[in-house]
Amino acid sequence: MPATADRPSGGRRRRVDRRAAILGTAFTVFAREGYAQATLDVIAAEARVAKHTIYNHFGDKQALLRASIAAEADSALAKNLAAVDRLRDLDSDVRTALEDVGYHLIQCFCDERGWALRRLLYAEINQFPDLLDIIQGRATNPVTEALADRLARLALAGRLRAGDPAAAAEQLAALLTGSLEGRTRFGTRAISDDEMWAVARAAVDTFLHAFGTRATDPT
Repeated sequence: MPATADRPSGGRRRRVDRRAAILGTAFTVFAREGYAQATLDVIAAEARVAKHTIYNHFGDKQALLRASIAAEADSALAKNLAAVDRLRDLDSDVRTALEDVGYHLIQCFCDERGWALRRLLYAEINQFPDLLDIIQGRATNPVTEALADRLARLALAGRLRAGDPAAAAEQLAALLTGSLEGRTRFGTRAISDDEMWAVARAAVDTFLHAFGTRATDPT
């Protein structure tokens, strides 16, 4: 059967898989060693590819750093959008639905590779300030926009107070994640499901004080 746009050829598939393997390995090495100490020799060895293959795909070490962070941001986006998508039933109890979404967003935030991404960003942002633009453009902003859209739908349905859904989404996200760096000691301390749920419930309780209707306001 001839290759089509929907069915990549074996060679193209291997190239895509090789690129993904390099990106995943590069991110792991950059996060573990830091940009300055990470070498293409180590990345090539751990990815089981020749060093020239990395140059063929990415050109140089800086381009590889940016591409690996973009790939991780894309992965984080998919997980976070799946969490936000849980807020799709406009007829469910708002408090319960927000707590459920909040818990799953906290899970995403506390993902091991998510912490590695943030620590790498903090370490390298002075040298590569555009890394923040990559993460915000490919993950943070789209998730906030998706959450704002869900909150706007709830407001239109009379389940939340009308207002600026973008501001509401930013505030809910801040309430959910603001304490997590301290609680987890920048991802070096695991927190239990019970603690995640407690954070989600407290965040939603505060959020509903500001945005809840009579039916959802805390009593």
